[in-house]
Amino acid sequence: MSRYFAVGLLPRLVRYQAAIGVFAVAIAILPAQPAAARGPDNIADVAEQVIDAVVNVSTSQKVDAHIGNLPDLPPGSPMEKFFEDFFKRHRGQGGPGDQDQDEPRHVNSLGSGFIIDPSGLVVTNNHVIDGADEISVILNDGTKLKAELVGKDAKSDIALLRVHADKPLHAVKFGDSDKMRLGEWVIAIGNPFSLGGTVTAGIVSARHRDINSGPYDNYIQTDAAINRGNSGGPLFNLNGEVIGINTAIISPSGGSIGIGFAIPSDSATPVIDQLQKYGEARRGWLGVRIQQVTDELAESLNLGTPRGALVAGVDDKGPAKPAGIEAGDVVVTFDGHDIKEMRDLPRIVADTPVGKEVDVVVIRKGKEQTRKVTIGRLKEDVKVASADDKKDNPPPEKSVVQKTLGLELSSLTDDLRHRFKIRDNVKGVLVTGVDPDAANDAPDKHLAAGDVIAEVQYQAVNTPADLQKRVDELKQQGKKVAVLLVANGDGETRFVALTLQ
Repeated sequence: MSRYFAVGLLPRLVRYQAAIGVFAVAIAILPAQPAAARGPDNIADVAEQVIDAVVNVSTSQKVDAHIGNLPDLPPGSPMEKFFEDFFKRHRGQGGPGDQDQDEPRHVNSLGSGFIIDPSGLVVTNNHVIDGADEISVILNDGTKLKAELVGKDAKSDIALLRVHADKPLHAVKFGDSDKMRLGEWVIAIGNPFSLGGTVTAGIVSARHRDINSGPYDNYIQTDAAINRGNSGGPLFNLNGEVIGINTAIISPSGGSIGIGFAIPSDSATPVIDQLQKYGEARRGWLGVRIQQVTDELAESLNLGTPRGALVAGVDDKGPAKPAGIEAGDVVVTFDGHDIKEMRDLPRIVADTPVGKEVDVVVIRKGKEQTRKVTIGRLKEDVKVASADDKKDNPPPEKSVVQKTLGLELSSLTDDLRHRFKIRDNVKGVLVTGVDPDAANDAPDKHLAAGDVIAEVQYQAVNTPADLQKRVDELKQQGKKVAVLLVANGDGETRFVALTLQ
């Protein structure tokens, strides 16, 4: 995101006001717009109903005040003194008696939040309060209350605060974000650019957006104006229910261009419940490594259209192992939820209560099977497993035994295991190089020296000769694609589909 600057803001506002005055007469004589063009008539009613539950969240943090932010300048440069004076003035260190520039200073910031319980529970974004030494909540009537952090979760960017007031506070309820349709009207309320409580309206532009901000991306996209300072504020439906938590925008300028994102209430409420109960998020864990089902993989697996999440590997200590889930299975339904693509599975599993027994429907060799799995708990230091992850590889081994499918192959020896850092329990045929000019798509499939091919079309291979024989059989059967089970040096596996050229 670009930095936000207020320089020139006032002159622009003045020009807008002047423009409004010039065209006031012309606008007055135009026919009235239909209600649909103006928006629903009850936006004002909803805003009035919920505004007292929306709060400003103020934070204070001690930071190192050393003048280390200066640009790199040659020693003795005439600009060095200029920049020192500039930064001192903007840090409040320019006048007599100011604190020494090496002493810690306080940095204040403002975001938004909303009250979900009259006793004083407040929801906001984690990034609004992250690293704060002091947190305050400012109510709509200006009352300032000190806030305590109940719990926070960086992966979902949600934080839960508690304040203590002399009387019950006005609170709002969550609605069902899954029922929101494209084009439905929504209302955002927050604290943009620290201006104070501000109401904007728009529509649901899209659902289930993945903006690559985390492993559980599932955002509502809206064109309701959302700006810096709106973070943590609520997105309401026309019933006055919170169906999202405003958290991000896409903007080259830092201001709203009509592309804002909110965490859906259906994703937020399980996290908030856990933060209230445990002070942390406790996510479900299946214990599998998964990857996207491509067109080639769907054809080889007899799936028809690509769908589901392909299991590339199973954790020996995870819940999936005793349930009988295997590498090569495609998860198409989890606890009654359809898995349309790979990224759906981690989010749905994470939202599943730890210890719950669920039905997992998989497709194995073209046939559906149902497995019962008791969900474990994901440890926060465990990475959400995806077989698309890559790592650097050592230089390719020079002594190549055989070439096929655009790959240079060798049997695994003790020397090669040591050279490529491959564990003893990893079996198969070693890739020592990839031909960048191969006629098939091998160079585009992220295969690299150090990968080990464990299976070809679901049959184990141990030598380059085994692999070549299997490839020849597939060609004789008229197959156009070979599915390889590929392991890295640590034994983490993924499936790769190569055309048989």
